[in-house]
Amino acid sequence: MDLNKGKKIVVGMSGGIDSSMALVLLKKQGWQPIGVSLKLPVWRNKANLFKENVCCTKESLKTAKSVCKKINVPYYIVDAKKDFQKKVVDYFVSEWKNLRTPNPCIICNPNFKFKQLLKWARKHKIQYIATGHYARLRLNNKTKKYELLKANDKNKDQSYDLCLLPQKYLSHIIFPLGDYTKKKVYKIAQKEGFKLLANKKESQDFCFIARQSLCPFLKEKIGEKQGLILDSKGNTLSKHQGLHFFTLGQRKGIKLSGGPYFVAGWDKKKNSLFITKNKTTLYTKELFVFPYHLISGKRIIKPIHAQVKTRYQQKLSQAYLIPEQRKLKIILKKNIFAPCPGQFAVFYQKDKCLGGGRII
Repeated sequence: MDLNKGKKIVVGMSGGIDSSMALVLLKKQGWQPIGVSLKLPVWRNKANLFKENVCCTKESLKTAKSVCKKINVPYYIVDAKKDFQKKVVDYFVSEWKNLRTPNPCIICNPNFKFKQLLKWARKHKIQYIATGHYARLRLNNKTKKYELLKANDKNKDQSYDLCLLPQKYLSHIIFPLGDYTKKKVYKIAQKEGFKLLANKKESQDFCFIARQSLCPFLKEKIGEKQGLILDSKGNTLSKHQGLHFFTLGQRKGIKLSGGPYFVAGWDKKKNSLFITKNKTTLYTKELFVFPYHLISGKRIIKPIHAQVKTRYQQKLSQAYLIPEQRKLKIILKKNIFAPCPGQFAVFYQKDKCLGGGRII
C-alpha cells in the first residue's frame, strides 16, 4: 500500500521543466499535488535587461498553469513581492553596501521561498511541500533528524543552495527529482507530452536583475563614491567609482591596460581599492565563517574533518572545521582562489551536506 496515496502536497512552480516534472512525478506516485507560484518583484529600470522576474514571468506563470491544467491539478499564484523585497533584495543591497559578496539563492531558500510555501500549505492544512531542486532527504533513524544529501546527478546537485534549511522545514519537504538525472527528467517531459519545456533556456542570473544590470542597480541603490586604485606598493594607478562595485578576486571592470589585474582588497576608511597582477597572492588555505548553520541543528564542539566548497560550481576541498567561540575556522588541504566575504562555505561528509556558513 502506498502511504502517500491521496495525500495533498504543495508544489512550488516556476514554470520551468524541473518544478513541472516534480509535479508530474508526484501525481504519478499517488499524491494530490497543488501547484503554487510565488509572484516576485523585478527592478523597474530601463537598465535592467530583465523586464520581468525570471522566476515568474507572464510566460512562465502561463506555463505553470497549463501544466497543472493538463494533469488536472489545482493552481494558485501567491503575491509575495513585499516579502521577497524585504528578505532577499534588501539583504542583497545591504551586503554590497557593506563590501560583502551576497549569495541571494542561499538566503532566499530558508528565509523566503520555502517559508512562503510552508505558510501557504499550513494555511490550507497541508503538511507537505515539494520543489524541483536536485537534492535528497533522508531520515536518520538513530538521531531522528533529517539529513540533506547530494542529488544522484552530481552535475545538477543543488544541496549547496539548500545548506541553511532547518529541521523544522525538512520534515515537511519532498524533493521528487533527487534520484533522477537531468537527462532523465528531459525524457520524462517528452514522454508525458511536455516537449516545449525541454527546450526552455534556464537563467543563471539572480532572478531580480540580470547580471549585466548589476552595476547600474548598485549605482541607483548605493550611489557612487570615487576613490583611488592602488597597487600592492601603494602606487596610484587609477580611480574607482565605489568599492561596492568590486569583489575579491574580480578581474573584469578594473579597466586598466597592462593587465590582467585582480582585486586584492580595500581600505574602507580611505576608500582605496587594491589590485594586483599576482593572482597567486589571492589563494588561501584558511578562512573563517560566521554565522554558520548545521542541518542537524547542533553546533560543532570539536574539530571535524569535512569537504568544503565556497562556490556552487567549485570542486570540494578536504578541510578541517575548527570551532572558535561562535565562529568556525576552516583549514583547507589545498589552496582555493579568493573566498569572498559574504559568500558561503558549505560543508560535506561524503554525500551528506552538513550545513554552511557566511565567510568573514
